[in-house]
Amino acid sequence: MKSTARFQFAATAAIAALALSGCVAGENADGSVGEAAAATGGELTVDFATYNPLSLIIKDQGWLEAELEDEGVTVKWVQSAGSNKANELLRSGEADVASTAGSAALMARANGSPIKTIDIYSQPEWSALVTTADTGIESAEDLRGKSIAATKGTDPYFFLLQSLAEHNVDPSEVTIQNIQHADGWAALNTGSVDAWSGLDPIMAAAEEDGAELFYRNVDFNTYGFLNATESFLEESPELAQAVVNAYEKARQWAQENPEETAAILAEVAGIEESVATKVITERSNLDVNGTPGQAQLDVLEVVGPMFVESGDVASQENIDEALSTLLDDTYATNADPSAIGE
Repeated sequence: MKSTARFQFAATAAIAALALSGCVAGENADGSVGEAAAATGGELTVDFATYNPLSLIIKDQGWLEAELEDEGVTVKWVQSAGSNKANELLRSGEADVASTAGSAALMARANGSPIKTIDIYSQPEWSALVTTADTGIESAEDLRGKSIAATKGTDPYFFLLQSLAEHNVDPSEVTIQNIQHADGWAALNTGSVDAWSGLDPIMAAAEEDGAELFYRNVDFNTYGFLNATESFLEESPELAQAVVNAYEKARQWAQENPEETAAILAEVAGIEESVATKVITERSNLDVNGTPGQAQLDVLEVVGPMFVESGDVASQENIDEALSTLLDDTYATNADPSAIGE
């Protein structure tokens, strides 16, 4: 690690810890250095997901490994197949940091998962309602009496609920099959279901094979949330800051290198580069403010009551508590992309 980067790393860690504990990281109330500051080594476990292009860039470029090597920290990557799987990784302790849709983060927090959102990685249009030409489905109203594939606990699932509500279709009037995203497209393609609430990049690839997006609404897509466990933030604020620094570096890199970003996505997702380019240039919107705040709360306040109505969260009180405690803007506010070396 370069000396400048090391200084910036330590400085941002101190700021983050100050906000969390009232003391500078590694300092006790009397100003002495605690054991946490002197300790080195350990493991940082971060997820990567095809719905989160910034995670793919960071993994591909090896920035975290290079940044933390001198500290003796091993970086471990685990793949999330969907927001529900990312939440499972956080809940089980198999990941320190993982990426979900905003709706999924809110539901997890409202159901007792001790997570905090520390960065916003995108404002995507990654969900839509999908069918095939032979089903005769042309609108959300046509879903009455139909079977729909959707992955519970993810943005496509909540996209479906919002779409049904807007078109006065009660969830009891449809059959929702809870299956993972890729299996949802397979089920639709084989006729096992009539429609699928899809997720990019699988959805964009499905379009190439004849899938039809019969209902789109960008306002029903919640932001991409980068989440961390509370225990990780309390024990390793300097590592959390390094992850967010890397995310902000990746955001800049993606804007400067859209073709390379699409190529990375295509390779990991196993899709054509033309499809990946559509996802990156038309539906991802990575050029957003990474600091979690009111814009995200405004979206979540709309979808929160739907969780209660659908039975996914026990009460509105749980939603309100989660809304007031989910976001932590400390790390994104103090993010320094230049602290991450090449």
